[in-house]
Amino acid sequence: METTFFLKGLIIGFVIAAPVGPIGVLCARRTLIFGRRAGFFSGMGAATADSIYGFVAAFGLTLVSDFLIGHNAFLRLVGGSLLCILGIKAMVTVPSLKHDYPKSFQKFAGMYTSTFFLTLTNPMTIFSFAAVFAGFGLAGVRGSILSSGALILGVFLGSALWWVFLVGVFSLFRKRFHSHELRWVNLISGIIFIASGILALLSLKW
Repeated sequence: METTFFLKGLIIGFVIAAPVGPIGVLCARRTLIFGRRAGFFSGMGAATADSIYGFVAAFGLTLVSDFLIGHNAFLRLVGGSLLCILGIKAMVTVPSLKHDYPKSFQKFAGMYTSTFFLTLTNPMTIFSFAAVFAGFGLAGVRGSILSSGALILGVFLGSALWWVFLVGVFSLFRKRFHSHELRWVNLISGIIFIASGILALLSLKW
């Protein structure tokens, strides 16, 4: 039974993470600018947030989900503002191939944290998980602690698998990019971040 729960979680985590949005663009940009490790830690932040939302959706933690949905406006405000800040920062940053790898643990921790909170500030992800879990017959699942743990671990690893794949693909093209091309990467990704942030802010319903 634990294996079945794990495999279902693995598929669900991959399916939820796969659609490319602002987080995917952010991970791709960091991979191209800073290297594989930067993209990897960014992806793991998103995978961690996905596993939390998966846990809430799977086990019907209404207190948590009601709190997140009830504070939807505030979370969108935070997420939209953060996207706009990241977009402006990306657009004004001049990439340099000589100083492309962040060396400190704090840098990687910051990348992990930023994608974690960006993913977490979208409470609508709960509904995505709830719909997929219902399709797999896992909504409100009741099982042993081991089965529950296998399910959530599967969600995390499924999401992580997508991010590792995405980072791997973009890392293959990284050596082909020069400074002027990376400048265009910054400009285009910055525009996407700002546009996504503005859309999030415009969707606010107080």
